[in-house]
Amino acid sequence: MHYTRAAYLAFAAAALLPAACLARTLSYRIDPVHTQVLFSIDHDGYSFPVGRMKVKAGWLQFDERDWSNAKAVVDVDTASVDLGDKEWDDAVTDKRFLDAKEFPLAHFESSSVEKTDAQHGTLHGAVTLRGITHELSIPFTLNRVGATMFAGLQTIAGFSAETVLDRTQFGMTAFPKAVGTQVKLRLEVEAILDQDAQKHYEAQEDSAHAAAQH
Repeated sequence: MHYTRAAYLAFAAAALLPAACLARTLSYRIDPVHTQVLFSIDHDGYSFPVGRMKVKAGWLQFDERDWSNAKAVVDVDTASVDLGDKEWDDAVTDKRFLDAKEFPLAHFESSSVEKTDAQHGTLHGAVTLRGITHELSIPFTLNRVGATMFAGLQTIAGFSAETVLDRTQFGMTAFPKAVGTQVKLRLEVEAILDQDAQKHYEAQEDSAHAAAQH
């Protein structure tokens, strides 16, 4: 594959974009195609099956030189559970567990970030699931921030994270002996630099709320 001089210059400019944005906050929209929420839970002591869910929408505020204003807002589609078996998926999304029909989204919004070193930190915030809100801390790794030619010369920020939540805190108390209460979460996140990410997210939320009223 051959690239013109103009393409290389554009790529170089994109790669330098974060450095040119020192004076402003950097916002990113979460890329749902390259973002995954993986979960694992004890199945009666026999195994720890792994499933995944899709991110519906979200945005990040992040500058790798200054983490003090970092923020994350994410909505996860609770009906998107995929355990590789429809009956199992239906069991997890029914009223005894996620109750996806009544509560189609799980929402996380951060309140602060604690930086450990150049690539590691902990995001503190609150998660709302089944209409119940609890504090949640998410240790994360900053994998990379940079431009990629595979996404139209866009700047991408990539993160990995793991945390644990107690399902019983969110009203999911069914089968306590057969299904573990501690749910392990693994997050793989890619976000695309977009200064209008928050505005687009909020507009989408407003539209969804308006539709729900009719």
